[in-house]
Amino acid sequence: MSKYGELKIITGTANPELAKAICDYLGMKLSPTLVTTFSDGEIRIEIGDNMRGDDVFVIQPTCFPVNHNLMELCLILDALKRASVGRVTAVVPYYGYARQDRKVVPRVPISAKLVADFITVAGVNRVLTVDLHAGQIQGFFNIPVDNLYAAEVLLEYMSTIEGDLVIVSPDAGGTERARAYAKRLGANLAIIDKRRDTPNEAHAMRVIGEVEGKVAVVLDDMIDTAGTMVEAGRVLKESGVKEVYACATHPVLSGPAIERLNQSCFKEIIVTDTIPLKGKEKECNKIKVISVASLIAKAIHNIHTESSVSVLFSRFK
Repeated sequence: MSKYGELKIITGTANPELAKAICDYLGMKLSPTLVTTFSDGEIRIEIGDNMRGDDVFVIQPTCFPVNHNLMELCLILDALKRASVGRVTAVVPYYGYARQDRKVVPRVPISAKLVADFITVAGVNRVLTVDLHAGQIQGFFNIPVDNLYAAEVLLEYMSTIEGDLVIVSPDAGGTERARAYAKRLGANLAIIDKRRDTPNEAHAMRVIGEVEGKVAVVLDDMIDTAGTMVEAGRVLKESGVKEVYACATHPVLSGPAIERLNQSCFKEIIVTDTIPLKGKEKECNKIKVISVASLIAKAIHNIHTESSVSVLFSRFK
């Protein structure tokens, strides 16, 4: 048993469906929390239960609207700190600003580090996240960070795809991730030689690897505007693949993403529920959502009981 008291789970407004699914897996209920806004747009937070000395987990991805959800998370953490909880863990399935993890040009912020500072100052004791865009972001925190791998749930579904599989990285940076998936699926590996001229715009050049006649799965950690994914799919089709799938952990799906995906050559687009689908995103019949609720629930249980968390993801490194 944990030395931090009773396990409690609360959620902000970013992804309450995932929070409820996690609670269902753990056989418990969400703790009541008022999360709303005043008429001028300021966020109002009020914790409904007595949580003094308890072990509290806050489910809140910092997805769109990113700044609102980040502020909401920080205010919830501050409220819990002032309520004298025993320990509070921020469960951030999707970590916003993760792509701004270094200075690529002069006079720009390292936003991922600043967000880590926000969350830490707000009063969190540890962070639980899924498929960080850059693993070194864990070093931006001076507290424990558990970076889970969605591979556990994605590989199970991908293993049902029929045909001679080839896992494709849409750029050189994702090669390690693609290689890990290919190894566990017994599939071949290919890489797209990609050049990016401006942010959110990519131009795929050519395929490195044997793909002709195979079933290709383009693998990335997120789909934002879908430019990279769609261009990769087009190049693969021109290279003679039989079918093309897309797979990514985080469905950011901003700007023209849905229009691009609807018009793409992908047979199916596999994502997880780290970010909820809303509006026209739900209407895209190519998208298949795989839940990470069980993965996060197992991690929460292990953290609460002071058990090893690394057993959940070490085999996917």
